[in-house]
Amino acid sequence: MSIRHRVNVPAEDENIALATVPKLGDESVSTDNKYDDNIDDKGIDGHDVTVSHAVKEVSDSEDVEAIVIEGADEIAAEIVDTRDDPSQPVLTFRFWFLGAGLAAFGAVLAEIYYWKPQGATVSALFQLVIAYVLGRAMAMLPSHGWWRFINPGPFNIKEHTAIVIFSSTASTTAEAVSIVAILKMYYNLDLNPGIAIIQTWATQCIGYSICGVLQSSLIYPTYALWPANLPTISLLQSMHYGGMLNKKRMRFFWIVFAAIFCWEIIPTWMFPLLTAFSVVCLADHGRHDFVRNLFGAGSSNEGLGLFSFGFDWLLITQAYPLYWPLQTQISSWIGMLVCYILMTGAYYSDVGQGKSNGLPFMSTSLFTSNGSSYDQTMILDSNNRLNQTAYEEYGRPFYTSTYQMSLTTHNLSCGAAVTHMILWHYKDIIAGWAGLRLGYKNDNIDDPHYEKMRAYKVVPHWAYGLVFIASMSISMGTAYYGGTNTIPAWSVLLFSVIGYFFAVVIGFLQATTGFQTSVNGIIQIIAAFIHPGKPIANMYASLYGYYAPMQTLYMLSDQKLGQYAKVPPIATFIAQFAGTILGAVLQYVLYKSIVDAHLEVLLDPLGTRVWAGWNVQGTNSKAVTFGALGKELYLSGKPYWFIPAALGIGLVLPIPFWLMHRRFPKQRFWSYINVPIVTNYMGWLPYSVNGMWWPGAVIGFISQYWARKYRPRWFIKYNYLLSAALDGGTQIIYFILNFAVFGASGNTVDFPYWWGNPDPSLLSVDRCKVPE
Repeated sequence: MSIRHRVNVPAEDENIALATVPKLGDESVSTDNKYDDNIDDKGIDGHDVTVSHAVKEVSDSEDVEAIVIEGADEIAAEIVDTRDDPSQPVLTFRFWFLGAGLAAFGAVLAEIYYWKPQGATVSALFQLVIAYVLGRAMAMLPSHGWWRFINPGPFNIKEHTAIVIFSSTASTTAEAVSIVAILKMYYNLDLNPGIAIIQTWATQCIGYSICGVLQSSLIYPTYALWPANLPTISLLQSMHYGGMLNKKRMRFFWIVFAAIFCWEIIPTWMFPLLTAFSVVCLADHGRHDFVRNLFGAGSSNEGLGLFSFGFDWLLITQAYPLYWPLQTQISSWIGMLVCYILMTGAYYSDVGQGKSNGLPFMSTSLFTSNGSSYDQTMILDSNNRLNQTAYEEYGRPFYTSTYQMSLTTHNLSCGAAVTHMILWHYKDIIAGWAGLRLGYKNDNIDDPHYEKMRAYKVVPHWAYGLVFIASMSISMGTAYYGGTNTIPAWSVLLFSVIGYFFAVVIGFLQATTGFQTSVNGIIQIIAAFIHPGKPIANMYASLYGYYAPMQTLYMLSDQKLGQYAKVPPIATFIAQFAGTILGAVLQYVLYKSIVDAHLEVLLDPLGTRVWAGWNVQGTNSKAVTFGALGKELYLSGKPYWFIPAALGIGLVLPIPFWLMHRRFPKQRFWSYINVPIVTNYMGWLPYSVNGMWWPGAVIGFISQYWARKYRPRWFIKYNYLLSAALDGGTQIIYFILNFAVFGASGNTVDFPYWWGNPDPSLLSVDRCKVPE
């Protein structure tokens, strides 16, 4: 479906006004040359072109009527442009030079973020912006003679997209590096740097190798929208496709970009109270624990953040308010409303003895029965396996009440995701598998972007097979290095196969809704019985059974972005592998630097405003309880039996909603409730900071309901571009602040304490009572 415009045209062209006018770039728009970037009134990249005047008038007109964007078909047709020029170069000197530089930049920033209390991630959008500025600058160099090697011509959208894929791949935190950090921090095992880096490459490449058999299901079809890519492709096309409309869009982008760049200095450094503004906390004056637990949200592991409004886009963007579909957001809102009740009720009813033992309200760490940190070395032998006698003497570990509920609801989500995928997407799965042909394209897919991609050679499936064999061999070999015996070779293969199944499950969910659930609970339960008493083996089982498939999803998402921008599949493949190689090296180097400098803070269950180890704490806690103590804690009749039991309950939860949808297909309520998302967000809040969810809900409603329905023209032109501008400006200034004032360069510069920046020893950021 295309947008139907109503324009004033001369009488002789009246038939154009009555017809559906194609977008600039459709095949019906004639040009003397193939489409290229930077189209303006003078042509394409300075060359003469012939473009229908009526079509150009419609494209640049503000006085148009636009349809309300409802589903993936409309988004694919109306928001993402289908134009393509197969002659544009991709793997140029600019690609390698800018891609490597931005990949190094992003990998460093990603590793810094991993050890921050905010849980921030590196957005590809800020790398995109920098690449555009530098790419256009390099395109101004001479292009004759040997300069042609450095400047092959105008900086084009395919080259730009490949740079973004290169750099964003390196900016994805490698879980293998995190496990190396845990081995050093909690087990006193310092893995050889070469082995650690090679192992990281191998685990990521195992995930990449699975992509080849999922393309027909999760990349080519229109329903595989991958919503997170929409701001990126919207900005890319605005930058490279000219005309008056895109000039206005880019002016809008740079205004928002500059505004958020300047604004973010205030809440992140000068006035941190704005990261979690709570009227209830301000009225309480830091007197009551209950107020902090329920309404506090400004500091790491402080509280649930009920009615807390943050004005820091670095946090708000984690709610994905501008591009997650309304259905996805509504399900997350329902889940979080339940979460407030569930977590508060669990703590004050003393679930798992969390309150009576004096444990914190929120933490992912392990504790003893008297509330002190649990020393896992007391129950492990010299081979890091469970010492049953020592365990009986020292006693069992305890989770906080809230973290127990979080693990339970995440397992509900795991089980529900499997059933949801089967009930709602079984036809898509069958169609995808039917279209799987070794080395050939799928002729049965009707997607405007896939049709353009048929002009390019695909990466043959045997190439993915070779990657799998090589990476699997390396993984098996490194598992035995140095006598650590992290996991047997056969187990590497077993959990990789299990992980492939779950890549399909969570892949369909993420491709269609934008939401990514965690199935790590299932993997760890399986590993607990296959490798009892071995926490390190449990961690590595998660690495191959869950985190490697996560790499599959990252690669699929990048390949979808490549399809939107018409980047040849082989170029996308090369960009991803280049980013993986460079990113693993730099993330390992940064991990060593950060952990060596801040080890004591990172081991603290609460952390500080600047550094926190809650990511590794949670991973290690589950490895100890599932790996070393699976039978002692999770079997029937044991303290935490209900956590694995939630998997079975989750399997049946989506069925009633699906049956009601089949019985009443016209009632949208039943299809709007996505059970895996609801159950996941029921346990989303009891860690990190939580000041962003309420403003995220308000912005999400305005964007995905009000603007989409009542301002469809603005929504089509600017909504995803607004997300890109906000993310890009925020990421760049936050990077600068990290090195300038937050200690990433070694020196921390605290802003003077005042009412909006209270002394952390007296009050939390939002002026709630400080956790004890």
